[in-house]
Amino acid sequence: MNPWVLLDTGAVPGTDGVMRLMQRGDVFAIWVDTVELMNSDRNGSERALATLGCARLRERPRARVLIGGLGLGFTLRAALEALGPDAAVVVAELVPAVAAWARGPLAHLFAGSLDDPRVQVQETDVHRLIQAGPERYDAILLDVDNGPRGLVRRANDRLYDIWGLKRAHWALRPGGVLGVWSGRPDRKFKARLARAGFAVEEHRVRSRGGEGGTRHMLWIATRPPGAEPLPSAQAR
Repeated sequence: MNPWVLLDTGAVPGTDGVMRLMQRGDVFAIWVDTVELMNSDRNGSERALATLGCARLRERPRARVLIGGLGLGFTLRAALEALGPDAAVVVAELVPAVAAWARGPLAHLFAGSLDDPRVQVQETDVHRLIQAGPERYDAILLDVDNGPRGLVRRANDRLYDIWGLKRAHWALRPGGVLGVWSGRPDRKFKARLARAGFAVEEHRVRSRGGEGGTRHMLWIATRPPGAEPLPSAQAR
């Protein structure tokens, strides 16, 4: 088997961690230190996050979607396939190196999606965009730091605690969807989603799609159409 080759590194803001872009043959992966976060050969659950999260939005006029993290581009590409021509997709990417890789050595994986007129990439923390105003998004898709049990950046925990979920509820329009990717199940997180006012579905999805690969967890959490924004969500 071919060895992994280091292509580039990038600092993770707010941490001492180093993000590494690796290649082995035609497979690309992003690691933090020695931990593999994502792999181009195992993208089934990343695509499913967008497919499930955007399933009800294709006919919604001017649907607006926020994606946390560029990753290797599979969630963005699947979202664009699921959405209509008048949709808008904002991608928040915190790590400048990842944004550069998306237009450099990983450009073939993004397959022109960054040039789609529906797409805007902002180099910022997705947390800031969630806090930007109430009822701004029809879907928020989070594949950030391996899910609720993070590995990379402690500040990402605020996306998944009770107040982070209430902020997401506040930022979604009635009937909007919060989609969360995780490497493993988490019953406490499912309960937090319910306490934050969401109707919750769980999906176990194979990393390679079909019958291959390990199973990852997706939560598809809907803000009920008649639900009012939860109080004090922005202030916390």
